[in-house]
Amino acid sequence: MYKDKFEIHRGDITKLTVDAVVNAANQSLLGGGGVDGAIHRAAGPELLEACRKLDGCKTGSAKITKGYNLPAKYVIHAVGPVWSGGKRRENELLKSAYWKSLELAMNKGCHSVAFPCISTGVYHYPKVDAAKIAMDTINEFIGRFGQPEKIVFAVFGEEDHDIYKKLLAEYYI
Repeated sequence: MYKDKFEIHRGDITKLTVDAVVNAANQSLLGGGGVDGAIHRAAGPELLEACRKLDGCKTGSAKITKGYNLPAKYVIHAVGPVWSGGKRRENELLKSAYWKSLELAMNKGCHSVAFPCISTGVYHYPKVDAAKIAMDTINEFIGRFGQPEKIVFAVFGEEDHDIYKKLLAEYYI
């Protein structure tokens, strides 16, 4: 649908010059491993201080802070679900995390947003299913609101890169 708005970047999300990067955060918002830890390290200690004031975040939701030492103006902290076999509304919660992130970006006037693979690391969400939810949700949001202008799927590993590349080729021609 909106394939021209999507790009795939294999590498470090903290190096991207976009209006907002999305952090695959945990409910505490106080940092962790993977993308979450990398964003906190790169943004600097001010990010942790700002996150402490947010009082956490519920699964399926998102909160926003400045980007501090990142090239991005903002960090959107999205909390995706832990995979439990699909029995605890995981699809709905993952879609909501993407949607809420996009709403925050739109409200801040962001034209470009970089997303990691939310919930597919230590939360064990099936990667292909998560990528489809990400793309479908973002397409739906763009269809409704006409923005953002650019979405970057910031993937780290080859497997994630291949999944997004294949989905873009197959489903979003």
